[in-house]
Amino acid sequence: MAKVLVLYYSSYGHMSQLADAVAEGARAAGAEVDVLRVPETAPAEVAAAAGFKSDHTHPVIDSVEKLADYDAIVVGSPTRFGRMSSQMASFLDQAGGLWFRGALNGKVGAAFTSTATQHGGQETTLFSIITNLLHFGMTVVGLDYGYQAQMSNDAVNGGTPYGASTIANGDGSRQPTEVELGGARYQGKRVAETAAKLFG
Repeated sequence: MAKVLVLYYSSYGHMSQLADAVAEGARAAGAEVDVLRVPETAPAEVAAAAGFKSDHTHPVIDSVEKLADYDAIVVGSPTRFGRMSSQMASFLDQAGGLWFRGALNGKVGAAFTSTATQHGGQETTLFSIITNLLHFGMTVVGLDYGYQAQMSNDAVNGGTPYGASTIANGDGSRQPTEVELGGARYQGKRVAETAAKLFG
């Protein structure tokens, strides 16, 4: 059984919803899954003024060293100016020791994200995460076109071949659609299946 970590940062809850969907897909493929979030680094008064979500359902990861305990790591971050959030970047920047030891070499990695708008930098954010995963020596799994729902032009939806995604609106009012959550489930399943083949 593959052991999968879904690790994310969320300000308003959109990434938390996608993380749960990724985990659901991975579990459906037989994986053991943990869902954890990285610590908030914004000052409390800034987070409160911006309306950041405070009633989180997932615990905070206690150490970057924990990454080495998993066969696969799926990293989720909202977009901040076309790249991953500073909270996620700060956490991953602590992984130099894991990189030096090659502790993540050959493990499976994947990325998911959210943006305020359809063209708000989803793909560049996913690549900012994927860049880290490749430097860690990981095998990257995207959201392949086996998930046909991402090909529809009937409505505006997230979803790219590089990873699952959602669109939140600038005020966070838009919630993930079933197409977007389905993409996250599909990607989670693919990650778990790949990890099982490599480590099962």
